[in-house]
Amino acid sequence: MLRRLYDWTLAKAALPGAERWLIGISFADSSFFPVPPDIMQIPMSIARPERSLRYAAVSTAASVAGALLGYLIGSVLYQTIGVPLLQFYGYEDRFVAFAADIKAHGFLWMLAFAFLPIPYKVATIAAGSIHLAIPTLLLASVLGRGGRFFLVALVLRRFGAQAQDLIDRYFNTLALAATTLFVGGFVVVRYAF
Repeated sequence: MLRRLYDWTLAKAALPGAERWLIGISFADSSFFPVPPDIMQIPMSIARPERSLRYAAVSTAASVAGALLGYLIGSVLYQTIGVPLLQFYGYEDRFVAFAADIKAHGFLWMLAFAFLPIPYKVATIAAGSIHLAIPTLLLASVLGRGGRFFLVALVLRRFGAQAQDLIDRYFNTLALAATTLFVGGFVVVRYAF
């Protein structure tokens, strides 16, 4: 099933409307949606390696804008939207301690969450709930998300065809590793903070 989804995504990634999906997913991932933009950026960059840097820039810009929505949810809509989102993802119990950590070390936490495969929406909502300085949020988001997306873009721009061959050859192993990282990010947030 994952193989069919990968093949479908790779085929759709070359179509003109793919960039709009990339923007939407990148925006939503930083504020409320559990699917990372990598699911679109990687196949799009494999399908068109010459545009990989553009896709990274688009993902970064949309993700930073989404971080502002996550901040707004934490700052203004915490009780009505933030708490239900945290309950849905199972983060409510540890959120208070995590928010206190962000208050103490905001930039470093935001940078780590922006770069690593850990749900960034939790950090943006926490940043809003403690009223972290917006310039700190923006700088960490640009550096972290941009660093992550541009790293992927540069690798795929350089090794696009080889990357596709590698993915085709080791698809099941790579899919398992990606799923482990994705689920692991949620587990880390749930039990480490």
